[in-house]
Amino acid sequence: MVSIKFTKAVICAVIFATLSTAAPAGSASSVSNSAPLPSSAALPPLSETASGAVNTSVPSASASSALSPISAPRSTRSATSTPSSTVSAPDASQTVPYASDDPNGVLWGPNDPDVPQAIRGSLGATVLGPQDVGMVKENPDLLAPPTTDAGSVDNAKWPFSLSHNRLQSGGWARQENVGVMPFATSMAGVNMRLEAGAVRELHWHKTAEWGYILKGSVQITSVNQDGQNFLSTIGPGDIWYFPPGIPHSIQATGDLKDGSEFLLVFDDGSFSEDSTFLLTDWLAHVPKEVLAKNFQTNITAFDHIPAKELYIFPMDTPSDDASDVKSPQGTIPQPFTFKFSDLKPTQLSGGSAKVVDSTTFDVSKTIAAAEVTVEPGAMRELHVS
Repeated sequence: MVSIKFTKAVICAVIFATLSTAAPAGSASSVSNSAPLPSSAALPPLSETASGAVNTSVPSASASSALSPISAPRSTRSATSTPSSTVSAPDASQTVPYASDDPNGVLWGPNDPDVPQAIRGSLGATVLGPQDVGMVKENPDLLAPPTTDAGSVDNAKWPFSLSHNRLQSGGWARQENVGVMPFATSMAGVNMRLEAGAVRELHWHKTAEWGYILKGSVQITSVNQDGQNFLSTIGPGDIWYFPPGIPHSIQATGDLKDGSEFLLVFDDGSFSEDSTFLLTDWLAHVPKEVLAKNFQTNITAFDHIPAKELYIFPMDTPSDDASDVKSPQGTIPQPFTFKFSDLKPTQLSGGSAKVVDSTTFDVSKTIAAAEVTVEPGAMRELHVS
């Protein structure tokens, strides 16, 4: 195999030398222009190629003596030749108009005295029919969108002011879900208010629940499937999380004379606050004799259970030193509350931010949150989630 490779190299060298000798005499430039030969940058001198290919198995002395007659002409031709032409990419050209530098700022604010119109620059026209001026002033980019808009955008916000409010003795609740905002398929929200001492009764549901306290303080109670209990009191800016199926109740404390208000978030856009499973609703639909037998007690023990669900009901305020109910099974190992208000925010050039997720609040597996403060004139950077 070695001798065959060497023989091929020698034959190629001899043929190349013969062709070089037979070629018409002329300058290096004329040769380059009449016959497009590869330059030395594209193809190394044959002596190097042969050496690289043969030297792995053949002594270099034999290869150099065989190739020496053509090494000089090849080197001279490569050094003096120049390309006959140059190929380059076409100049850049405009395929569509460049993006406009015209400003696309907000055209009016909530306190603007003028009646908003559907006009931006040379586009649009006045509104001849009736319009909700207050709503339009709160959403200027809907009536007169920026020129950078393309196509339609699903409604990505919903004011609780437009939600039906469920009024109860001791508080109220209003919600947002896919019924009013079809775009929000993976998240629903409830805004709830409890007077001091009022209770959102023990209930459970198949979705996880995350809560954030806006005003006042609440006492959270819960029991899991193993009979372990949990009780905790938290205040403004703090949060709680209940995994799916865990029974829980919420009671406003007397820390604020008006009670408490909070925001609830659920990890399913189809969740409905009106469809939770309540303890009073369950007991009201089970025959009393069945209840008595189940709890191994006299039927008279259930003489005063309500005939229908209570949902929210008034009570005395809880004591400040309340503790978990003592149970042989102990307490829940992972707390369902987190002192988010104690978490130090990260200070930024235009505000601050702090984040809570399962790395800091272990039990919160499906919902994370960021509390972002944006100073006047600052902007939350463009981002996706």
